[in-house]
Amino acid sequence: MLKSFLTTLTLTLAVTATAAQADDITRYRGTIEKVDGAAVTIKPRVGEALTVSMAPDVKVLAASTGKITDIKPDSYIGTAAIPQPDGSQKALQVTVFASSLRGTADGHYPWDLGSNSTMTNGAIGTISGTEGRTLLVKYQGGEKKVNVPDDVPVTLVDPGDKSIVVDGAKVVAFTKKGTDGKPTAVILIVGRNGTVPSM
Repeated sequence: MLKSFLTTLTLTLAVTATAAQADDITRYRGTIEKVDGAAVTIKPRVGEALTVSMAPDVKVLAASTGKITDIKPDSYIGTAAIPQPDGSQKALQVTVFASSLRGTADGHYPWDLGSNSTMTNGAIGTISGTEGRTLLVKYQGGEKKVNVPDDVPVTLVDPGDKSIVVDGAKVVAFTKKGTDGKPTAVILIVGRNGTVPSM
């Protein structure tokens, strides 16, 4: 039983990591307007509503609102950020992953929260500065110093299931083009209790 669970978890993390970083992934951020079987209609923050289908093996993650004190030494996080002239990163948001999701999308790569933005996923090496505002994030093959401004949103992410994919929930849909050329969600990060996933 334990071996089967660990194998499933490992495969889930591998799929999530691959999808999060893949060049052919398009992310849609907005509000779920309607759930109809395996189809989800999303009203983006900008633009018209669109319908995406859910892949049979879609991974659903639950997002809730966190705070800066949820970021602790050795936490596994993801942070969208803007590179600074000194080589550091200025965080736009911070996601703290549940321990069971440790290793998700490990690395440093381009992101789509603004011009020149990046995503860094890794473990916290050290926390320093006033109220823990400077993080050293270590990932396979490197590390980044990340400065976290006071107003940066912190999101907690845990494993979820399709029961939280409901009308009115805020969502980030990671999609790929299906065989029909239309978007198919391979990952859905769904906000609980009105949380807006910040990644």
